[in-house]
Amino acid sequence: MAAEIQPANPAHTNRLAQEKSPYLLQHAHNPVDWSPWGEEAFAKARRENKPIFLSIGYSTCHWCHVMAHESFENEATAALMNREFVNIKVDREERPDVDRVYMTFVQATTGGGGWPMSVWLTPDLKPFVGGTYFPPEDRYGQPAFKKVLERIATAWKENHERIAEQGSKIVDALRESQNAQPEAATKIDHQVFQTAYEQFSRSFDAQEGGFGTAPKFPRPVALNFLTRFYARDSKSESGKHALEMDLVTLRKLAAGGMHDHLGGGFHRYSVDRYWHVPHFEKMLYDQAQLASAYLDAFQITQGRQYAEVARDILDYVAKDMASKDGGFFSAEDADSLFEHGKPEHGEGAFYVWTEKQVDAALGNDSSVFKFHYGVQPHGNAPEGSDPQDEFRSKNILIERHSIAETAKHFKRSEDEVRQLLTRSRETLLPIRDKRPRPHLDDKIIAAWNGLMISAYARAAQVLDEPRYLDAATRAAKFVRANLYDEKSKLLYRNYREGRSTIEGFADDYTFVIQGLLDLYEASFDIAWLKFATQLQETQDRLFFDEKSGGYFSTSGKDTSVVLRMKDDNDSAEPAASSVAALNLLRLAQFRGDKQFEDRGRKTLDAFAPTVTHFASAMPQLLVALDFSLSKPRQIVIAGKPDALETKALLKEVHRHFLPNRILILADGGDGQSFFGEKNEAIRAMSPVDGKSAAYVCENFACKAPVRDIKALNALLSRE
Repeated sequence: MAAEIQPANPAHTNRLAQEKSPYLLQHAHNPVDWSPWGEEAFAKARRENKPIFLSIGYSTCHWCHVMAHESFENEATAALMNREFVNIKVDREERPDVDRVYMTFVQATTGGGGWPMSVWLTPDLKPFVGGTYFPPEDRYGQPAFKKVLERIATAWKENHERIAEQGSKIVDALRESQNAQPEAATKIDHQVFQTAYEQFSRSFDAQEGGFGTAPKFPRPVALNFLTRFYARDSKSESGKHALEMDLVTLRKLAAGGMHDHLGGGFHRYSVDRYWHVPHFEKMLYDQAQLASAYLDAFQITQGRQYAEVARDILDYVAKDMASKDGGFFSAEDADSLFEHGKPEHGEGAFYVWTEKQVDAALGNDSSVFKFHYGVQPHGNAPEGSDPQDEFRSKNILIERHSIAETAKHFKRSEDEVRQLLTRSRETLLPIRDKRPRPHLDDKIIAAWNGLMISAYARAAQVLDEPRYLDAATRAAKFVRANLYDEKSKLLYRNYREGRSTIEGFADDYTFVIQGLLDLYEASFDIAWLKFATQLQETQDRLFFDEKSGGYFSTSGKDTSVVLRMKDDNDSAEPAASSVAALNLLRLAQFRGDKQFEDRGRKTLDAFAPTVTHFASAMPQLLVALDFSLSKPRQIVIAGKPDALETKALLKEVHRHFLPNRILILADGGDGQSFFGEKNEAIRAMSPVDGKSAAYVCENFACKAPVRDIKALNALLSRE
C-alpha cells in the first residue's frame, strides 16, 4: 500500500496537539476535531446530546495508518464526523483500561476485534455500535465508513433514548459476565497440566512450529508452559514432546522472515503458517518474552543456536529501542518511506530486498547468500501471503537452507559458509540503515520495561554477560526515578518528555515486580527486592479482589472506565494475575511471608473455572500453579559476591533449568541481614572453612553445604 505518510494539513490543529502520545500526535493535524479521552469531551457530548465516536489504536499499527489516511484526513468525512459526533482518540498502549472495556464489547457483539477499533458511545460512555477498520467505500465485505457514520447519526436523532437504554443494558450484561461467580468453588488439580498439554499438542504445527494456522503469533506464554511441563517429568513421552514443540517452534521462528536476520529482533506475527511474511512492526513486549524463551531453551539443551538468538534480540533492543537514560521504547512501525524526500511508503519497505540490490552489494558472495536466504528474481513471498501485491520482486530474508545444506550445495566447508554469511550480513546492514527508518514509538511503558528488565537480568545469569546486567539495572533505575512516586508509592503507566498523569495498571505493577525479582537474583542488590516488596503492597491495595481473589486491571478510581475487569487470558502479553500469582509465591519464599503465599494461592483459585473450562487459555497462570504445587527449592550461596568461588557456584546454578527455585546470596552484609529478619536459617548460613558454599534447601530444610561444583551439580540434577 503506497500512500503519503504524513499529509497533515498544518491549517488543521486539534486538541491532540497538546498530548505526549506519539499515536495521538500523529492525528493532531487531521481535519477531524479530535479530543483526548477526558471530561472535556464527555461534557461536550452531554451538553450537545451527541454520540461519541471513539477511535482506539497505536502508533505502529498498519491498518490504523490506512484508516487515518483514507478517512480521518479526508475533509468531507471529517466534516460529517465533526457535525454529528464528539470524536475521541485513545492510544491503547497508554490507556489499556479503556481499550479493554470497549474491545470486550466489540468482541461480544461482532465475534472479532482488533485495531483500529471504532466504537460509538452514548454521552455517558455506554457503547452501542462497534467495529474495527472501515474502508472509505464498500469493500472487503464491509460498508463504507461514511455510510456507517450517516446511519448511526440518523438512528441517534430518531431514537436516542432507546439507543441509550440499549447501551446501558449492554454494559450491565458485560458487568454481569465479568462478575459472574462459579456456582461451586472449583479446585485446580494436576490434571489441568495434562489437559493444557493435549490442547497445545492438537493445535501444534509439526511441520512449521507454532500453534494453529495463519495468521501465526509466537505467543511466548505457551512456550513458557511447555518448558515447565517438560521439567515436571522430563523422562515421560509427553514431557519430551512438550519440549520438542517448544524447540521446533523456536528454531522455525528464528529461521523465518519474522526474524530480522540483519538487524536482530522479531516482528509481531506472520500472515502465513511458514513464519515467512510478517506484519513488520516490532513490539518491545515480544522482544522481552522471546528472549526469555530462547534463554530457557539454551539452559535445557545447552544448544548455542538458542543463546545466539537471545543475544541477537537483546543487542537489537540495546541498539535501537533503548533511551539514553536507560528506559526502553515501545515499538517500531511496520511502514516506512520507500525513499528519503518522497511521500510514498509501504509496509516492510525498510526490510525487503530485490535480487539486484543483493547482487550489487555482495558481488561474488551473493550466490551463496541468495541460496541460503531464499532470494529470488521475482520476490519470495509465498502464494496467498501477499494479497495486495506489496512484495512483488521483493524478498523477505528467510533461512531457506541450513548452513550444512548451503555448504554442501556450494562444496565449501561449514565454517567458510558461516563466515561468508556473517560478512554478507555485515555488508547489507549499513546499506539498509541508510534507508528511511520506520517510525519509533518512544513512549516508555512501565509494564513492558518490566518484561525487558526480566529478559536482561535472566540473560546476565544464563549467558554470564555483565553488560546485560547493566542494561537491566539502568532500566530499573529509570523506572524508579521516572515512573514511581516515592511519596504516594504509586507507579505511573508511561513516560515521554516527562511522566504521564496516567497511574499504573495492574500489569505495570506485576511486570515490574517480576523484573525486580529477576534483577535481585542477577545482581543480589537487596534494594531491588525491597522495591519489589513495596510495589507488591501497593498493587495488593489498589487491585486485589479481596472477595474472589485475583487482580482487577484497574484501581476503579477513574469513573470514566465503565467496567472494572480482570484479564483471564494469557495472549501476546500475560494476564496481570498470572504473573502476580508467581510473584507472590516467589516473594513468600524470599520473605517467609504466609500472607503473600495465601494471596498467590487465592489468585490461582480465582481462575480455576477458566482453566478448568479451557486449560490452554492461561498458560502463564499454569506456570505459577506448577510453582505452587511443586516443592520450590531455595538455593543459597554463602560468600562474598565478588569471590571467585561464589562466581563459580553461581555459574553452575545458572547452567541448570530450574524454574521452581529462588536464588539468594548470604553475603554476610545488608542482604543477609534483610533475609535474617524473617528467616533464622539464612541468618546462620556462612562460608565453610572460609570458602563460599552452596546450600540447597526445600522449605529451608537444607542439605549439607557444598563447595565443590560437581557436588552442587549432583544436588541440582536430582529430580
